[in-house]
Amino acid sequence: MLLQTVQSFIGDTGIANLDYKSAIMIVVSLFLLYLAIKKGFEPLLLIPIAFGMLLSNLPLSGVFVTDIDVTSSSQLSEAGLLTSFYLLKPILPSMIFLGVGAMTDFGPLIANPKSLLLGAAAQLGIFVAFFAAIFLGFTAQEASSIGIIGGADGPTAIYLTQKLAPALLGAVAVAAYSYMALVPVIQPPIMKLLTTKKERMIKMDQLRHVSQREKILFPIAVTVIVVLLLPAAAPLIGFLMLGNLFKECGKTFRLSDTAANAMINIVTIMLGLAVGASAQGPSFLVADTIKIVILGVFAFAFGTAGGVLLAKVMNVASGGKINPLIGSAGVSAVPMAARVSQKVGQADNPSNFLLMHAMGPNVAGVIGSAVAAAVMLNMFGGY
Repeated sequence: MLLQTVQSFIGDTGIANLDYKSAIMIVVSLFLLYLAIKKGFEPLLLIPIAFGMLLSNLPLSGVFVTDIDVTSSSQLSEAGLLTSFYLLKPILPSMIFLGVGAMTDFGPLIANPKSLLLGAAAQLGIFVAFFAAIFLGFTAQEASSIGIIGGADGPTAIYLTQKLAPALLGAVAVAAYSYMALVPVIQPPIMKLLTTKKERMIKMDQLRHVSQREKILFPIAVTVIVVLLLPAAAPLIGFLMLGNLFKECGKTFRLSDTAANAMINIVTIMLGLAVGASAQGPSFLVADTIKIVILGVFAFAFGTAGGVLLAKVMNVASGGKINPLIGSAGVSAVPMAARVSQKVGQADNPSNFLLMHAMGPNVAGVIGSAVAAAVMLNMFGGY
């Protein structure tokens, strides 16, 4: 009797039920935690993602269950905590955008509208990766979800993928957020390869002052124009601009403060844990995941290159007044990409201050990635 009890206890432990795929994912999660904590690679994103991955791959933890009918009230209680977070994925990206809008200053973009072109050029990676994914045998819906990784915008990637290719959500979301965290590692070599030292040393003129009236009108105008053209963009662009209107109108400080702080922090924790938990060994460690990870790097590299190359063209057209480094900030990893532009520029010219100039393309990239996602939805999502 005692022997059977001991055997039963051992059989119910996680150690006895650990398979090699789960063990690999546990190691991956520990590596991501190392990058976040020791190396400082976007810890606000990587730590909840990595810990969610760790929890869901520890055998029998029950925090993320995929083999039950979550629409059945009788089985919902068995879904697990992180499964409940995962069920909120249709609304969490828009809530993130509300918070991002409340933290964003569109002043640099309004002061230099040409930045919109750089934000658009940096979406090149999305479409290059889309066609590459089609070539590798993915469907148009799956290729759209993979390509959007190139926008370096995690919430947009989740929003699009859960609509077009939900089976790929774990791989796409983990790749998108991981590459966002690795912006300071991935971008500088590409930026230096495509620019000369003379170009990197260019100092740019100070931006003009932007009035409060302009800042108030901007989110309203963008919402009307973009949503009239692309109705599918409403959940992302609408919430982004609503958050920004909270910030700029001067009448809703409490709403702006909540959206930019408490709310976005709570939603980031929930979304990060849910995304990480979806990366379970048996479903994650497949050939398609490897393809997605490789295509994600491909997309991100071409997005960075697209922004830099257009900035080089604009520099020539302006008579040498535009530093091409700000083009790399056209990907929507705000404000990391702008900070990378500043850091690379100061490495060659310590007196150079590109941050505010780079913020224009950076926030334009947020709009650009949301618009690109809406285009994909219009074309392949039944809109």
